[in-house]
Amino acid sequence: MIHRAAILAALALLGASTFSQAQQSALPVSEIAPGVFVHRGLTALMTRENEGAIANTGFIVGDDAIAVIDTGGSVREGRQLLAAIRARTEKPIRYVINTHGHPDHVFGNVAFLRNGTDFVGHKNLPRALAARGPFYVDAFRRIMGDELIGEVRIVPPTLLVDGTHELDIGHRKLVLRAWPTAHSDNDLTVIDQQTSTLFAGDLVFLTHVPVVDGSIRGWLKVIDELGGIPARRVVPGHGSVSPWPGALADERRYLEKLAADVRGLIAVGKPITVAADTAAASERSQWELFDDYNARNATAAFSEIEWE
Repeated sequence: MIHRAAILAALALLGASTFSQAQQSALPVSEIAPGVFVHRGLTALMTRENEGAIANTGFIVGDDAIAVIDTGGSVREGRQLLAAIRARTEKPIRYVINTHGHPDHVFGNVAFLRNGTDFVGHKNLPRALAARGPFYVDAFRRIMGDELIGEVRIVPPTLLVDGTHELDIGHRKLVLRAWPTAHSDNDLTVIDQQTSTLFAGDLVFLTHVPVVDGSIRGWLKVIDELGGIPARRVVPGHGSVSPWPGALADERRYLEKLAADVRGLIAVGKPITVAADTAAASERSQWELFDDYNARNATAAFSEIEWE
């Protein structure tokens, strides 16, 4: 009787879990190419109201399995992405690929913790998550509240990419590439060879002003090489899916202008505070969230370029 009661209790819990997953609202996604699905995040800062859903996330369906690319800015968003996947297929989720370690891309990882799923990231991602992860969780708990952030856990990658690496999800190959320091020091891109679709993470920004958290000089070097990737379309970290490589033009212009203005100010002896107030000011009308990030970008660029 005790054994039977335990089985019935386990079945009840399983049923409740299945019902909960079925009831979870699905994240809106668009099929941008056969088997390639994308949710476009809001162009905004992470807040309680938008539940952190500001970055682009997506998944690719192969014959045998699924690869998820980024999981969003909260566990709730991660579960909604999972619901969107399950509304389309019951194939196993073999890989969760994090394009880098910023909260809006990795806070949904917990929703995908299950046997048989590998978390994939740049070789530098474990170090970045260990160094910054606890700070990110505490900071966004204050901003977004414990209801949204309380479940967040930092999930380190189980499969590291150094250089290039191929994943096969069933007659569908994904080519991953780890880049030198640019937007961050742990940027990873994914190209679906079947549809020539590039998931660029935050190496590509559209509409949302680029954010320099690594190296502006490194990013400008990476852009030249990134543009040579033979893709038809790009899923940027932020902004709309766009033709490739034309999607790089606005970002390149902004970063080049920022670097040039900073170099000019350094050359005439202006302090970092002036750079924060004036560098790349001509770009203000071209970008959303410019006033939230440009001064920080200018400060980072000044600190790097003054030692050239």
